[in-house]
Amino acid sequence: MSLRAKLTLATATAASLLLLAGTASAAEPGAPGIGDPYYPNAGNGGYDVSHYDIRLNYQPSSDTLSGTTTILAKSTQDLTRFNLDFALNASSVRVNNKRAQFTQAGGELVVDPRGNLRKGADLTIVVTYSDVPSSREIDGFTGWKRTADGALAIDEPDIAQWWFPSNNHPTDKATFDVSVAVPDGVEVISNGLFNGTARTLNGWTRWRYRSTQPQATYLAFVAIGQFEVRQSTAPDGKPVLNAYSLNLGADDSAAKASVERTPEVTEFLEENFGPYPFEAQGGVVAPGIGFALENQTRSTYDPAFFRRGSNTYVVAHEVGHQWFGDSVSVRTWRDIWLNEGFASYAEFLWSEHVGEGTAQENAEFTYDSYPAESDFWQVLPGDPGAANQFHGAVYDRGALTVHALRVAVGDEDFFTILKQWTHTKKFGNATIEEFIALSERVSGQQLDELFRTWLFTKGKPAAVPGGATFATAAAVAEPKAFQKIRHTHELLAGHVH
Repeated sequence: MSLRAKLTLATATAASLLLLAGTASAAEPGAPGIGDPYYPNAGNGGYDVSHYDIRLNYQPSSDTLSGTTTILAKSTQDLTRFNLDFALNASSVRVNNKRAQFTQAGGELVVDPRGNLRKGADLTIVVTYSDVPSSREIDGFTGWKRTADGALAIDEPDIAQWWFPSNNHPTDKATFDVSVAVPDGVEVISNGLFNGTARTLNGWTRWRYRSTQPQATYLAFVAIGQFEVRQSTAPDGKPVLNAYSLNLGADDSAAKASVERTPEVTEFLEENFGPYPFEAQGGVVAPGIGFALENQTRSTYDPAFFRRGSNTYVVAHEVGHQWFGDSVSVRTWRDIWLNEGFASYAEFLWSEHVGEGTAQENAEFTYDSYPAESDFWQVLPGDPGAANQFHGAVYDRGALTVHALRVAVGDEDFFTILKQWTHTKKFGNATIEEFIALSERVSGQQLDELFRTWLFTKGKPAAVPGGATFATAAAVAEPKAFQKIRHTHELLAGHVH
């Protein structure tokens, strides 16, 4: 996360096309961060975004990205100025069609609209920019990934700053239109509905995508390069777009044998989680990512996940995130268990479905695979800290927590809880405490001790959910799925800035 530049006070002047605050003293600068406990300076205060229109040109040979992003927003307070999270070099900013003053430092674009904005004002913010994204760092980190044939704008929790200005926190979701022009013969993949291509006069092609449901900024992505693009229709009638880098080599067939089953995995998870929440499905496989990420409607995978052959467990994990993480997103990054614990448990459910080990068997073997003295048990999935946000414990102990709930309340209440959660929190944000409260309401049980033990207490719990204590348990036979899940989680947990 960026270190916010110290802001200088702006001089308010009249602006006839802006809505003016009643008095200058009533208006204040928007906060340079939303106040997330892990990343206090993530996002910005003072406004709420409803839509991003991102229209860009990209030249792979020079890694030059240029264009405009138009942001539709509404002020949530009387404003003298506001911040956008952005690392690239902006050449102009307009607010409600008037040129605004701006400064840039440390990944922050500080905008002075030259007039105070009233609370509730509709804002149209247009930022024009051109830069080489791979040359830009924030706190020593570059999210943009240049590849041999293009680039990848894919990462968590930060990627937006390297390709579009935004309010970069999951609590400010918006719809998106993304169009990127590239030289003919280069492909562009992004989220949502594929709206086709258009040839331009200069030997370039523009690729267009639309996300019609609210989407967090880190879940918006673009993959540019040489891809085989496959389009089909899922059993529920939704369009499916999968894309495979032409540089996958020997991993190509295993990747396709996995990702092409996305509609099947989605259909199965709907039985457990409720209706699929989005307008499209798909996946992208490309070298240079180093992990997998649940980009909304179209997860992305590094080919390493398929190096040992087909791997539908990582597909189940990322598709599970479409409900847990994408539709229902974290209120703060401390709530990451709501994403990773349930996506990991989707793998246990998939294992049951394909006959490679029950959830109970996978839970027992996972529990037994970590000795009591292992540092694994010192990381708390309910509050792992920013440095351990993607630690293996968030995945494995996180899944064990979900299974502990299932064992405690029984299957009927358990799946009722999951479906009510994804329905009532659809397209919103949530906390661990809200999930615990729902679980208690549905089950009629007091579950504080269960969640305290599995999410918030260091050390190995005395017994695996539904099994014997670790001191007395007999050896458990390894489920067929275990090594596939373990390999998947090792790669997922390797995602560290």
